[in-house]
Amino acid sequence: MNKLQFKILKKDKHCAARYGEIITPHGKISTPVFIPVGTLGAVKSMSPDELEEIGYEIILSNTYHLFLRPGDEIIKKAGGIHNFIGWKKPILTDSGGFQVMSLQKFRKITDDGIEFQSHIDGSYHFFSPEKVMQIEQNLGADIIMVLDECTPFPSSYEYAKKSADLSLKWAIRCKEEFQKSNSNQALFSIVQGSVFDDIREENAKQLLEIGFDGYAIGGLAVGEDKEDLNRIVKLLCNILFEHKPRYLMGVGTPIDLLENIEKGIDMFDCVMPTRIARNGTVYTKKGKLIIRDSEFKEDFKPIENDCNCYACKNFSRAYIRHLIKIKEILGIRLTTIHNLTFYCNLLNDIRSAIMNDNFMEFKRKFIERYRRQNGYYNTN
Repeated sequence: MNKLQFKILKKDKHCAARYGEIITPHGKISTPVFIPVGTLGAVKSMSPDELEEIGYEIILSNTYHLFLRPGDEIIKKAGGIHNFIGWKKPILTDSGGFQVMSLQKFRKITDDGIEFQSHIDGSYHFFSPEKVMQIEQNLGADIIMVLDECTPFPSSYEYAKKSADLSLKWAIRCKEEFQKSNSNQALFSIVQGSVFDDIREENAKQLLEIGFDGYAIGGLAVGEDKEDLNRIVKLLCNILFEHKPRYLMGVGTPIDLLENIEKGIDMFDCVMPTRIARNGTVYTKKGKLIIRDSEFKEDFKPIENDCNCYACKNFSRAYIRHLIKIKEILGIRLTTIHNLTFYCNLLNDIRSAIMNDNFMEFKRKFIERYRRQNGYYNTN
């Protein structure tokens, strides 16, 4: 029996945005929530204490990668992933379905599961739905995901239908295996179907009939137009249970968050804020700033004047640019701290706006300011 609880505390009067909380064995998660990605058990360059100090209540790790290194059995012996990585708050583990798509040359999909070759050492492995549940239970995350195929884009209608049907069969097998244990984990399913409305609708309704603790929307942000993404999310938010968490996987620009929270999404994850930080790019309320550029060589202002992060309180753009140019690891630590703080603050502001029935006005003002100069801005 799982112990996840989801409560909607406030709905905005002017749209479908909602403020709520997810209760897990390792603590509370305020929603809407952005989940930093710690694929191999660490958010790159960040310590658990730093993430907690910023305000994060949950992180994400990946079953595929942890299975290969260091191995789920080692993590189990350590007392589970929380003990192994030193993060005491909630953790979500993805099942590896996205890696099935992104590492296509290393895998073969059958009705029984996925045969794949390790991208690390070339060794062969097989993921069945049952095997993935066993691995995720060994890892011990609070929220675990069913095995699915993240349908590639573009796909034909026929392929998308076949893929969604296969993911549905795997979801059933995952739940059957999951129910054999006395786990207090929560099991989320994943809606697939590419950009085809009828496949998505059918897949979602079938998953609702089976019953899961939460429902994710997968297979988006893989190359489709924004119009398709927005249409599919709106369609599914009108179908998926209101009393269960809705999770939009792998979608995470600031504007994406705002657009989809308006539709009723509760959970997001994305590598973008940490990835672009390592490339010398930071988020601000006026758009993205490429701090490694020469224009910041003698700019002694903080990244953002009203930001409360460690980087902005202590260092200038010129110094951070210098660190990045000389490839000093402190540089990407500072840009990562700033970007994660930016996202955490944005979500705090969004939740406050929902509580005050002011989300739509907040969204309008944020996007108007953020989109100046096509998402980038010149500080001169």
